Amino acid sequence: MEICADVELIKEYWMRLKRLLNQLRIMREMIPPSPLSNFPLLGHWVKLSEKNNLIFFSGRVELGQGNTTALVMMIADELDVLPSSIHLETARTDLTPNEGITAGSMSITIGGVALRWVASALKHQILEIASKQLKTQPSNLYVQSGCIYQNGKKTELYLSDTFYKIDFNRKIIDDVHLKSFEERQKSFPNINRIDLKSRLVDAPFIQDIAFDGMLYGAPVHPPSTYHHLVKIDLTSLKDRPGVVKIVKNGSFLGIIANSFYHARNAAIWARSNGIWKSTLTDPVDHFQKLKCSNNVLDTIIESKDIRKNSGKWFETSVSRPFIYHGSIGPAAAIAKFEDEEILIYSHSQGVFQLRQAIANVLQKKEDQICIIHRPNSGCYGHNGADDAAFDAVLMAKSVPGKFLKVIWSRFDEFHTSPMGAAMVTKSRALLSSDKRVIAFDVEVNSTPHTNRPSSKIPNLRAASYLSKPVVSVRTPDVPLERGGGADRNASPSYDIDSLRVRKRIEYDTPYRTSALRSLGAYCNVIANETLFDKIAKELNVDPIKFRLEHVSDPRSKEILERLADERLSDTYNNSDDGTGWGLGFARYKGSGGYCGVMIKVNIDETVQVTDAISVSDVGEAISKDGIKNQIEGGIIQSISWTLKESVPVDGFSATAETWTDYPILKFSEIPSLRTILINRPAEKPLGAGEISQGPTGAAIVNAINNAIGIQVTELPITRDAIIAKLHSVT
Repeated sequence: MEICADVELIKEYWMRLKRLLNQLRIMREMIPPSPLSNFPLLGHWVKLSEKNNLIFFSGRVELGQGNTTALVMMIADELDVLPSSIHLETARTDLTPNEGITAGSMSITIGGVALRWVASALKHQILEIASKQLKTQPSNLYVQSGCIYQNGKKTELYLSDTFYKIDFNRKIIDDVHLKSFEERQKSFPNINRIDLKSRLVDAPFIQDIAFDGMLYGAPVHPPSTYHHLVKIDLTSLKDRPGVVKIVKNGSFLGIIANSFYHARNAAIWARSNGIWKSTLTDPVDHFQKLKCSNNVLDTIIESKDIRKNSGKWFETSVSRPFIYHGSIGPAAAIAKFEDEEILIYSHSQGVFQLRQAIANVLQKKEDQICIIHRPNSGCYGHNGADDAAFDAVLMAKSVPGKFLKVIWSRFDEFHTSPMGAAMVTKSRALLSSDKRVIAFDVEVNSTPHTNRPSSKIPNLRAASYLSKPVVSVRTPDVPLERGGGADRNASPSYDIDSLRVRKRIEYDTPYRTSALRSLGAYCNVIANETLFDKIAKELNVDPIKFRLEHVSDPRSKEILERLADERLSDTYNNSDDGTGWGLGFARYKGSGGYCGVMIKVNIDETVQVTDAISVSDVGEAISKDGIKNQIEGGIIQSISWTLKESVPVDGFSATAETWTDYPILKFSEIPSLRTILINRPAEKPLGAGEISQGPTGAAIVNAINNAIGIQVTELPITRDAIIAKLHSVT
């Protein structure tokens, strides 16, 4: 009898604990998402069209990551309507709320949750209105597929019958009654990507857009940021075939023509025949300078004194060169000047920030500029989209009333677009006598990870060419409370008693670097994860088991345990056939999505990744298909970074002109992918766009070490890099 009583008591305590956890989850969910602070009214996010249809608005942009599908699903689910009935307008400065830059895996975590609140508040009003018409209590009503039901029976009312009475000036937070997680996504747990059909069979890209009488512009960019235009034969340039007008302002030179072909050819002629002068005289190996920098280090994290611990120190150093965004299509934009107002079509990640920057340079009011986001080539951060838009504006100004399209050349893309920052991360770990890592010391050297345009710092390339230049200034690195920049994920994703993280940003470089997918996390995760493998190898212990001994977070544990179940091989020591597997794991930013990746490599003349298995946890998984797309895309991109990509430079500027100079991963080199997603509907969504790059890079380095017994950490890991490493250890 006593045993039965104990069991009943345990059950009672367990039920109390579950109720408490559910209450805590509800309290957490009731913290308003940050966009609602600046845009608190329902009318900021949804409006009624002339045809009595609701139009929702989001400041987030669709970059091909599928976030509009997830946003539509969140609205439809909370509102209890079909996703096909939702009309969502995204990222245009004349309609949508300013939600900042679409970056950092935050579209769903912040933007999606904001729209969930909007839909909840809207439904609350709709049921209030319907209850008055039906003379009942709102609690007796519910919505299903656009119809209003009362006590389980369909009424004569449709949602659209209530729209005309909606008060769009009410505060969202006053009307929010969010669904519990058990109630969510019952009708449509997953839907197909709503953006794919248009991308595959229509013409949605800026390159495809055409207006009657449209002109074409081609900028003639200086060879580097330190060059200025000394002389150009404008008469001969104007006489080139198809040229309509030449725009020259300081060192900015733009060619307007009646076709893209004529504009491009004239720009090639001008680039070859113009005389440019550089303020730089002697070339410098800035990557080597970065490696050897002795500038002052900023201490970012210091928990306890790492020097007060005793044991054996292990260390590693990982370096990444400058890398391109590597989009197959170049940057593009369309602009039109009319009655002192400017209309721009751009694929910028931050249309409001771009508007602020252009208004600053041109001394215009922001409401005189409208920027509408349209899709273009792949975007992984701060690429040439903003610069191409400003190029178009400078040329369109001279042909008022005409639409003018700019499509950069591959030369423009490789020489003008911001690059991913070069980095060197040095990690040290202290192993105690009981075989535990008790201290970690990370030092990050990096060029800037953020030079985006904004109101105070325009950071538009052509602005610095003008006769009255608006020169870009140093932008502080992203602070750790916003995820960090160079130091992102410098803290290992394990339980470490003593931790120190320091960084130095090297601004003195002629190469323009800015945000690229995952910022410093890619290099830092590789450094920390290869160091963990190095210690496990020294101890001759299983690398997954060794990691599990250093995590207490149950979600991290589940990732690692699932990877152990999926392991590609039981062999950890060197193989005889040149194959090996490796592991990488991290929680993005220390607060975002979890991702573990296992990679199998085959090494012959070069390194080939044959298999990739990932296990990820991004909390509540809204669009599971979209999440998998993001994770797999990150894995493929990371393979390319790790094995192939490096911008050739000469001390003054980048020298790449074609894809031959900058090889990327081929379709034939994409490995077999297995993507496992742990769905946690009771947890908040965490975002997936940038969680897999670091773990993949680390897994490749560790797999190569497992295959041939050397740890190659100077990226990219080419045949020459492996040979150089072999020579250095023999």
